[in-house]
Amino acid sequence: MLLLCAGWTYWGPGPAAASGDSTIVQLAPGEGVGGVALNLSRAGVVSSRVAFIAAAVASGRAHSLKAGEYEVPTHMSLAGLLDKIHRGLVVRHFVTIPEGFTVRDAVGVLRRADFLTGDVSAPKEGSLLPETYEVRRGDRREAVLARMVSARSKLLQALWAARASGLPYRSAEDAVILASVVEKETAKTDERPRIAAVFINRLRKGMRLESDPTVIYGVSGGVPLGRGLRVSELASTSPYNTYRVAGLPPTPIANPGRAALAAALQPARTDDLFFVADGTGGHVFAATFEAHKRNVAHWRSVEQARCSGAGA
Repeated sequence: MLLLCAGWTYWGPGPAAASGDSTIVQLAPGEGVGGVALNLSRAGVVSSRVAFIAAAVASGRAHSLKAGEYEVPTHMSLAGLLDKIHRGLVVRHFVTIPEGFTVRDAVGVLRRADFLTGDVSAPKEGSLLPETYEVRRGDRREAVLARMVSARSKLLQALWAARASGLPYRSAEDAVILASVVEKETAKTDERPRIAAVFINRLRKGMRLESDPTVIYGVSGGVPLGRGLRVSELASTSPYNTYRVAGLPPTPIANPGRAALAAALQPARTDDLFFVADGTGGHVFAATFEAHKRNVAHWRSVEQARCSGAGA
């Protein structure tokens, strides 16, 4: 009878969740089996603290219980719970910074992540690597941001060491600036090396970049305008107005991702100097102004056809 009761306690259904289908329990590092059992008991996910300790000791898992945040389904057995904590099957939290986000955007993502703690201030534009990062509840936002900065620094160091020869950059940070422009000019990964090549060819020839995203950054800090650029904005003396100012803008205009950084340091081999939208989400390229004018005329005819269709 005693064995039957012990088996039921171990394998049988555990307590019901106080609300909903599960209970979240946070186990701190270094608690030991007694502290873990007390935490579980207080959370109402085990019926007996003593039974949990006994089961942990008897199974040889008392010294291999892992800290972290656990989601315990209602009525989970003591056996299942012990196995979950032994294997460290913690709740996983992720923070995603999309490619092309500004540092303001990234800080906003971190501040909205309610499982993180502490405040965070914006670092230099372009200093973060846009990716998905796994974090734990209670991690400090500044620490997560520091991981993003470190990840970008390590990637840039590796890409810079393997860069193509003859690039018109004074430093690796110049490459980040150009990569940020490439990032904002196209969402197509396969186009980025060719877009980068266009801008690099222009820099080599002393031509202005003439990039709308740089002008937008000067106007709004990268916040979408929701309209086209005005003549006054294109004529402004902003250092980000690459229609008026030669060379690179003074800072990145966003946080470029891996593909854009790689493109800026290993651009395509092409003589292209121009590109314009092709109406399908990509671009058509040209090495001469005459060919570019024909491409622009075609794009305008596409736009006109669309406007006519919309108004019909």
